[in-house]
Amino acid sequence: MSAQMAVDAPKPPKLDLDEFISTAISATPQELHLFFESFRNLHSRKLWHQLTLKLFEFFDYPLSKPYRVDTFERFVRDFESKLNQLRLVEMAVIVSKEIDNPQTHLTFLTSLLSRIDVGKSQEAHVLLIATIAHAKLLYGDLEGTKTDMDTAWKVLDQLSGVDNAVNAAYYGVAADYYKAKAEYAPYYRNSLLYLACVDPATDMSAEERLIRAHDLGISAFLGDTIYNFGELLMHPILDALDGTPHGWIKKLLFTFNEGNIGKFEALAPLFPQEPILQENYAFLRQKICLMALIEAVFKRDADNRTMSFQNIAEETRLPLDEVEHLVMKALSLKLIRGSLDEVDQKAQITWVQPRVLSREQIGQLSGRLSAWVDKLNAVEQRIAPEVFVSA
Repeated sequence: MSAQMAVDAPKPPKLDLDEFISTAISATPQELHLFFESFRNLHSRKLWHQLTLKLFEFFDYPLSKPYRVDTFERFVRDFESKLNQLRLVEMAVIVSKEIDNPQTHLTFLTSLLSRIDVGKSQEAHVLLIATIAHAKLLYGDLEGTKTDMDTAWKVLDQLSGVDNAVNAAYYGVAADYYKAKAEYAPYYRNSLLYLACVDPATDMSAEERLIRAHDLGISAFLGDTIYNFGELLMHPILDALDGTPHGWIKKLLFTFNEGNIGKFEALAPLFPQEPILQENYAFLRQKICLMALIEAVFKRDADNRTMSFQNIAEETRLPLDEVEHLVMKALSLKLIRGSLDEVDQKAQITWVQPRVLSREQIGQLSGRLSAWVDKLNAVEQRIAPEVFVSA
């Protein structure tokens, strides 16, 4: 049995179960023989669910790699309509990884797509289209990838209670597509959604976790609409950076989230290790200033958010004559709301963008709430005697 086989035939010959099993047993290592005997038994008894489970066990077994495509095409195809369609597609995704030829790979997947009933199994349809999109991406067809992504999303967006594997397939290919396009904000968003659908500890290798953490960090820095890193900072994926040459990227993420310009300047000499950061230093410098402004506003009480230009200059380490432009930039990005008084050189901030808070920021907020509760208690104690007398 060989992994190199034609998949463009409209339909394989009708299954001769005994002939298939005997051929498979004669052509495969002894460790696989029990699988094929189980296939014979379960198929003969029409126990399709149990057969599905045994097939997954077979496809996950390392020694089965050279025989997966042939087993799927010669055996599974004969009764595929009797199987759960989502599980069928999941099997096909595993099997397709053993096909090296790009055209054969795509033909294998698109042939199955034509045999899936969209109305009866929309999740299977989405999973398969997302897998086809990823294959096209690997082969350099960005336009075809985007077309398939859009097709998959139209179906996925209407579904509820979707299997995690389906969501992971879509968000995974979407993230990889935007990475290829160097579109940082969409990559960041889709990559976090992908991580929400998988268990990095078991579904990703150590190398995959490191690459994902690295790319998320770079996209967070360079995304022109990303000014809150809290969701990423709380995700265990960042632990993959610990003890590696990229560990400073994790420190830089926390530095941005704190709006700490001093730490930013201390880490800036490391930027040449990531040339793209060095090339975008001016943008990153402006971004850390905006983060410093956001953090300065966030730390203030709601009734104390009128800031002088001088105060903002000190918080952001900017020359006084650049403060107005910075505040206008923050207003245009909808990071804050408020107004500028150019005569008195003040900014009145009425709102700051909601944020996913780090543990440290939650602690600060908790302290402010405790202080507010203490003030309320003090007022209550002061007015309580007056209320008692009047009563």
